[in-house]
Amino acid sequence: MRHASLLIEIARCGSFAEVARDRGVDPSWVSRTVAAIEEELGFRIFQRSTRRVALTEAGDVYLRQVQSSIAALDRARDDALSLTRGPLGTLRMTSTVAFGQKVIVPLLPRFRQDFPNVDIELVLSDVNLDLVSERIDLAIRLGPAVFGDVVAAKLQDTRYRVCASPEYIDKHGRPQHPSDLSQRDCLRFLLPGFRSLWLFRDPAGGIEKVEMKGGVMASGALALHALTLAGMGPALLANWLVDDDIAAGRLVDLFPDWRVTATCFETAIWMLYPSRSFLPKKVRAMIDFLKAEAAANWRQWT
Repeated sequence: MRHASLLIEIARCGSFAEVARDRGVDPSWVSRTVAAIEEELGFRIFQRSTRRVALTEAGDVYLRQVQSSIAALDRARDDALSLTRGPLGTLRMTSTVAFGQKVIVPLLPRFRQDFPNVDIELVLSDVNLDLVSERIDLAIRLGPAVFGDVVAAKLQDTRYRVCASPEYIDKHGRPQHPSDLSQRDCLRFLLPGFRSLWLFRDPAGGIEKVEMKGGVMASGALALHALTLAGMGPALLANWLVDDDIAAGRLVDLFPDWRVTATCFETAIWMLYPSRSFLPKKVRAMIDFLKAEAAANWRQWT
């Protein structure tokens, strides 16, 4: 499997030149190396064009097998070394941008202090990355129950709050009932299903649907959070993003006795990892670390 990592990098970014820049080598060396590998294997791994490099069908099959073999060797090496040195290796994990910046990033210094031999590659993306093709060891996902060919463990339930700043309330008054929001200029998430309708469930279990409107929408939770703090209107935001602000008086939970959502009331924070019989110790270390953090410090997120 000599030069296997080179092939995987090319497949991921779709460019000989980009891989050459990342590795600090001449693009001609990359091209010659790939050509030599293809000649040795007896089939083309990549289709070349003036703009893009893409896997052939045979190349796709080959690299999938190679990736699995490399991952197995890496796991075996890390597991053997971990017997004497504890968890080690590179942990590649992913999260949404907002949850990653708000929750995961502040925890990493302490994790690294506890596990100095585990390097972290944190990929923040609001796209659900494929765990296998992107070499993701652990993914943090937000939403309803997770299905598919992955192992999923719930970290904690999620609750959503309709929040506004004290300045907004002083200027426009506090809505007394969820239906009042239909007459307000609300801040909305720029996603289908989040733009036009919020669902409210009262303490007795009754559900009320409220149509929303507003002149400002944003595609990211961090942007909506900042706009809400700036007094631009009420917004629907997750508890892990706003509960510190509510406790500090920077935001007000407008309907604390109601459950509210845009899609589904039963949502959670999930930890996902590829379905396999062997769980590397570096991944187990992060899972246990996050579980302990949630149990100790996230109880207010309910």
